[in-house]
Amino acid sequence: MRLVLLGPPGAGKGTQATRIVTRFAIPQLSTGDMLRQAVAEGTAAGLRVKHIMDRGELVPDDVVVSVIANRIDHSDAANGFILDGFPRTVAQAEALDRELATRSIKLDAVLELEVDEDALLERIKGRADEAASRGEPVRRDDNPEVFKTRLDVYREQTAPVTEYYRSQGLLNIVDGLQPIDAVTEQLAAALAAVTSDQIRSDVR
Repeated sequence: MRLVLLGPPGAGKGTQATRIVTRFAIPQLSTGDMLRQAVAEGTAAGLRVKHIMDRGELVPDDVVVSVIANRIDHSDAANGFILDGFPRTVAQAEALDRELATRSIKLDAVLELEVDEDALLERIKGRADEAASRGEPVRRDDNPEVFKTRLDVYREQTAPVTEYYRSQGLLNIVDGLQPIDAVTEQLAAALAAVTSDQIRSDVR
């Protein structure tokens, strides 16, 4: 099962990705983790990434895609993977498709956790207020203004990726503001439907 997990910050992608990993015994591929691993392994892409990151610059798409392509060639990803945090733009999604095509594989499904942004902001404000009332520092991610900026960036850069995958018939949307277990159940149902469709297609 080769999957992409989309959703804005605070939607619960990390929690759901972990559950999918356990269910399907596939690795969760995080771009940040992969970039750090490439640097640690001293690969050609890793060395380039290190120099870019040392200068405090953004890692170009071609380098990120190269690192991901190398990672999905590892044996633990032979039966699938779930990409978390990538692709962030349509250009990255197109580059991913090209890399998969060279390996004669393709994505099985794209899962998106959809959330009402106003409700999400209220949730974040609530967490910030609770921390402040306990005399604890407010996490940077729970700063409402910082969080709103992250949402704006997501909407501008990553939301078009939703339409890209919708046009390919790969998109499955689940309400991410439901209780965690309910979200997990709906994601599992979506993936079960994908698997059934694949079996029927193989039979034909």
